[in-house]
Amino acid sequence: MTASAVSTASGTTRWLTAADCSLDDFVAVVDQQTELADYPYADAVEQKVLIYGEKLRAAVGSVEGRRDVQAELMRALTDGPGIVVFKAAFGDLSVVDRATDAFHAQIAAEKAAGTAKGDHFGKPGANDRVWGALDKLAVAEPAIFAEYYANDVIALISEAWLGPGYQVTSQINVVNPGGQAQTAHRDYHLGFMDAAAAARFPAQVHRLSPALTLQGAVAHCDMPIETGPTLYLPYSHRYEPGYLAFHLPEFTAYFLQHYTQLPLAKGDAAFFNPALFHGAGTNVSADVRRMANLLQVSSPFGRAMESVDRVAMCRALFPVLLEARRRGVARTALDNVIAASAEGYAFPTNLDRDQPIGGMAPQTQADLVRQAVAEEWAPDAFAAALEAHTTRTQPFPG
Repeated sequence: MTASAVSTASGTTRWLTAADCSLDDFVAVVDQQTELADYPYADAVEQKVLIYGEKLRAAVGSVEGRRDVQAELMRALTDGPGIVVFKAAFGDLSVVDRATDAFHAQIAAEKAAGTAKGDHFGKPGANDRVWGALDKLAVAEPAIFAEYYANDVIALISEAWLGPGYQVTSQINVVNPGGQAQTAHRDYHLGFMDAAAAARFPAQVHRLSPALTLQGAVAHCDMPIETGPTLYLPYSHRYEPGYLAFHLPEFTAYFLQHYTQLPLAKGDAAFFNPALFHGAGTNVSADVRRMANLLQVSSPFGRAMESVDRVAMCRALFPVLLEARRRGVARTALDNVIAASAEGYAFPTNLDRDQPIGGMAPQTQADLVRQAVAEEWAPDAFAAALEAHTTRTQPFPG
């Protein structure tokens, strides 16, 4: 443990560094078994993963039963393996098929328009990706959207993890034959940063980040092992320095030797703690285009109390910041003004046109302001760049 990290009963305080990452400690965390007897609503345990089906469906019909099931799911995602699979989450596969057809139509339309985007982990052409699939489906096929998102499994676990008011987003990912495996990683928020960026956040934010989102995937086709369904390392979400550790080669090597990989049938759904080490597998099949609807469900609490016009603030403050820089005002003081006024986070954004460049996240509004001040742009040039940035981040008109 380094001097910058003090261990307490509730975990590390202050800041984590790569020096806090110990493979031996990590192995001690993940080297445990999942006991079916500890989860009365689960039907089975496979490779440490909890499998839910008939027992759960029989229990959720009453208010009390539903609450008990949700309590068990919360425990599974925190103290347990960190991943659950719902067999036949969509009992009516025709609903899945209609959504699949709509997603294929969207992929074809984007290819025809020259706007198709790939997976940010995959090589160009390896995968097909529909960013912003939630609103695209709702606008193009509202009846299909309504029958698809009426699904109670999605609501059941989203409420269990995040409470009411949760926010759903969706991306369609199609891994074509030959599509290669992803490197083991954690997910949004801190998992979408490089190690240096994540290390700037204090330890309590490393503990908070997993509570802000829930990751899920609905299988839109049968996914035998040869198609490369997602690889998981159960219990890895419980390792506190994990947002730094997944960048280290020894942790990647351990993951590749000990991961879990379960086949899924069309209509199954997997949900997991976003801090779980995971990554899509290689599709070695000859002809299966593996399609999943990747669900990211977010807490309603990730919002400020007031709505603020940060674009107007940036326009008004830019001449003042320029003049202050020319007077020799310290950069730290300028950065403090920018932090109080400009949007410092890249998300949410429109990933169709605001693509990450050189990393997992696109440029933030605050980054743009800092660049313009440092390079002493002309006010008109800054205004044009700010407008272009704002446009890129906004959803397409309905």
